[in-house]
Amino acid sequence: MPEENEKYLRAKKKVKDIKDFYIHLAVFLIVTTIIVLVNVVAFATGSPDNEEWNLWFLFPFGFWGFAVLMHGLRTFVFGRGSSWEKKKIEEVMKDME
Repeated sequence: MPEENEKYLRAKKKVKDIKDFYIHLAVFLIVTTIIVLVNVVAFATGSPDNEEWNLWFLFPFGFWGFAVLMHGLRTFVFGRGSSWEKKKIEEVMKDME
């Protein structure tokens, strides 16, 4: 029974990590879309402060996009319970016997 409880807790943590990643991704996409639209509207209306195409939004997009990428890699590739970690744990347990 303790092993089943441990598996349940690990699965629950994994589901929370996946949910957190999707929330992070959704907020990133929404905010980036709004920033791009504001920039496009400002350029299209020809406001005096915006006589040329401003690419300032690429900086937060790039850095935040990198953070989302790292979050995704941590969640789906290198996260807790990943296959390499399970294999390593089994290997260490065999060595300890």
